Amino acid sequence: MLAFGALASALACFAQTPQPTSTVTGSINGTVIDQSGAVVVGAQVRLVRKDQSANQQMATPNTSTQTASAQTLLTQESRSGENGEFTFSNVAPGDFQLIIASAGFSTQTISGTLHSSEVDLVPQIVLPVAPDINVVKVGLSREDVELEAAEEIKVEEKQRVLGMIPNFYVSYIPNAAPLTPKQKFKLAVRTVVDPFTFVMVAGTAGIEQAQNHFIGYGQGTEGYAKRFGAGYADTVSGTFIGGAILPALLKQDPRYFYKGKGSTGYRALYAIANALICKGDNRRWQPNYSNILGSIAAGGISNIYYPAQDRNGAVLTFVNAGIGIGSTAASNLLQEFLIRKLTPAARKQTPDQP
Repeated sequence: MLAFGALASALACFAQTPQPTSTVTGSINGTVIDQSGAVVVGAQVRLVRKDQSANQQMATPNTSTQTASAQTLLTQESRSGENGEFTFSNVAPGDFQLIIASAGFSTQTISGTLHSSEVDLVPQIVLPVAPDINVVKVGLSREDVELEAAEEIKVEEKQRVLGMIPNFYVSYIPNAAPLTPKQKFKLAVRTVVDPFTFVMVAGTAGIEQAQNHFIGYGQGTEGYAKRFGAGYADTVSGTFIGGAILPALLKQDPRYFYKGKGSTGYRALYAIANALICKGDNRRWQPNYSNILGSIAAGGISNIYYPAQDRNGAVLTFVNAGIGIGSTAASNLLQEFLIRKLTPAARKQTPDQP
């Protein structure tokens, strides 16, 4: 009887001991979209939940280590797919949080509770655009810009009206790379040593001698040489001061940028305005100090070598500078409406070239 009583007591105690409840894992599914309703691909989705086994151990009193383990968080990570969807499988039941983050969007947090063997379909998660986004401008390095400008100069040096007359100071690329000071001087040198430049100066000197302009130079070979020298000096000083020295110092682009688009009136106003404005090396429009001051400086320098009776006074120098600016405007009009059609190399280019 004693043995039977002991066995009965043991069975009664075993029956009173709580047995662990078996649980079945579930899954959590969802979709990430933006405010416009478009899916967000590649968003980082983090599943955060407490260690449920540690919570169960809390039911058994008496250990500090169990209290610490109860605070352990379990995390899983996933990425939204091509349709913005994400899935977490084999998730233990209990409370959870979803933390969703993607570049350019504000981070969102979703909370919920997963029950045993449940498939939890989270409502569509909308990511709002982040209020403060740091914009990083990616551009070419200084060396790359210089190489790009060098390639453009090679093209411009092939531009000749009717295949003969230099047309180097025109760009048919609206957003052409700015020239370095060295490249501005190189283009000026290329212009003043071009064979056609000598032909033009020689022809002008011959006409001046035939009409006996600058009478102080006299006639004959000596008179012609003086006229040729004065004309070539005008060309060199005007080209270098207005096309290289001042543009390098003032960081301005000496070229005319062909428009080729818009109404006739708009293009005409653009061409005329370019006698007074120009692009800076920062590609922004600004007053064309290089052309204006260059015209005045070249006129003043010419007083050094022209005959005394033909030298320009201060007033006449400014008048001639105004005439020079008007000539630039007229030249720009020809560039905009005629010269490109007469320049074979230019016809092969497109104004929309990036």
